Amino acid sequence: MNLKPIKNDILLDVVNLQVHFPIKSPFLRRTLELIKAVDNVSFTIPKGKIIGLVGESGSGKTTLGRALIRLFPITNGKICYQGKEIQSLSRRLFFPFRKKIQMVFQDPYNSLNPRLSIQKIVEEPLQIHFPTLKKSHRKEKVINLLEKVGLEADHRNRYPHQFSGGQRQRIGIARALAVEPEFIICDEAVSALDVSIQAQIINLLQDLQEERKLTYLFIAHDLAVVEHISDYLLVMNQGKIVEQGDCQKIYRSPKHPYTQKLFEAIPEL
Repeated sequence: MNLKPIKNDILLDVVNLQVHFPIKSPFLRRTLELIKAVDNVSFTIPKGKIIGLVGESGSGKTTLGRALIRLFPITNGKICYQGKEIQSLSRRLFFPFRKKIQMVFQDPYNSLNPRLSIQKIVEEPLQIHFPTLKKSHRKEKVINLLEKVGLEADHRNRYPHQFSGGQRQRIGIARALAVEPEFIICDEAVSALDVSIQAQIINLLQDLQEERKLTYLFIAHDLAVVEHISDYLLVMNQGKIVEQGDCQKIYRSPKHPYTQKLFEAIPEL
């Protein structure tokens, strides 16, 4: 069953999306096997909502998230952003959508260039998407972004290795916010952090979502975190969405056997 928001409130509409990876013979280059990482997945994401995406490791969650921003090639299906199909656009035509859709990655260290200062890291998307912005304005915007995510202005002169994991994730969030996106995909954005730091980052994401009217796809394996933050829930298994709907309803009464087993595995405190 698909989520059914009012049509004008749909930000993203995914229809029968497929992402397949062929395994080829090293000698004859013949396809030996087809890995169906995402297999005929359909769902909609309403504007201004947080959609949780859960499933075991290898279920296809990250592949799905990265396919939505075309980091992975799509085998078949449609991705409509505010009613416009974007899956087959050329790089030039897709360029404006890169400003609208941003991603916060799982590993806050590997996603930041260790050779660049924080000023350069956060400033880089501004140079790409706002080329006419003066250097002084870019500097001012970087300072404002760092302060918005709970860092200090002088942090912009430091390098990624000088920060803790939680601070680096805040830098990643600032970089994503730099181009004023509408939709942010959080790919296991808190899974590498300590529990206390996780709570801080989740609170920050919720505050930013409310303040900026953002829409999130929140990918995670921690079911308690997803329940806390999400309005709607997508449950993924072996490349397919097996259950979706209101988050609290699914947590109270999961229908699909896989979802039931997934929730049964949550440790009791």
